[in-house]
Amino acid sequence: MSGHMRRLLLASADWFPAWVLTAALLALWQPSLFTWFSGPWIVWGLAVVMLGMGITLDVRDFASVLRMPRTVALGFAAQYTIMPLLGWSVAKMLALPPPFAVGLILVACCPGGTASNVVTYLARANVALSVVMTMCSTLAAVIMTPLLTGWLAGAYVPVDALGIFITTAQVVLAPLLLGLLLHHKAPRLTEFMLPVGPIISVLLISLIVASIIGQNANAIFNHGPQLLLAVTLLHSGGFVLGYALARVMGCDLATARTVSIEVGMQNSGLGAVLAKTRFAAEPLTAVPSALSSVCHSLLGSLLAAWWRRGA
Repeated sequence: MSGHMRRLLLASADWFPAWVLTAALLALWQPSLFTWFSGPWIVWGLAVVMLGMGITLDVRDFASVLRMPRTVALGFAAQYTIMPLLGWSVAKMLALPPPFAVGLILVACCPGGTASNVVTYLARANVALSVVMTMCSTLAAVIMTPLLTGWLAGAYVPVDALGIFITTAQVVLAPLLLGLLLHHKAPRLTEFMLPVGPIISVLLISLIVASIIGQNANAIFNHGPQLLLAVTLLHSGGFVLGYALARVMGCDLATARTVSIEVGMQNSGLGAVLAKTRFAAEPLTAVPSALSSVCHSLLGSLLAAWWRRGA
């Protein structure tokens, strides 16, 4: 990885948790600051984030899967087994109200978050593996997210799996593939976007999170401790079980840390968009995704700092 890209990753990591947390707290204090960013703005915001991710990809990244198939397969399996089952288990254990239970399961069934690549770099783990794992889980989300959500959340509410599939394809797959195309066909645009892309992504994710928190501030005040406990258990469980599984399977420390981060950090923005578009009749479904973004960003950054110090 070039020194330029390393600086970009480090700069993004320095600001991402702080901006998301600040936006969330401001939204609780003064919801009107962010509630204007709603409806199609949230959908388009995530699409732009995924476009930015696509621009950073290279066709050669896909070849990396062939060079480390066992590890990528392990991370992929962990992503789509540990987190969905954890989401369902935590919802049952805490007896969450149906909207919150569905929202927690939904975000647990989403792919790895793009911020995981940044956190992996900070943790001195395997950044190349992190990028490949995020790419694979994101591409597979078109099938896996609606399939798993329909299976695990169907007991709470009717789940439109086809609708989730369509929305995921629109806001994740299409922008990702367009970004990949631009990377190869428009190198000047790519060169321009690389320095500003991470900052734009941080701002958009912060707006998405703050908008949902602002729109549901009363519900968060009423159910805050229970929801915070739920998302904390979900993500901390993902970090611990992802690391443990990798070590049991014989992975080295750097690889185990990478798998841990990939499993523990979700694409909460996708969860929020799917909740807002496919569970629109119950706005509270989007709340766990918003809190998830704040939670996994902070937990991931703290974990990376601990590992970076040589723990």
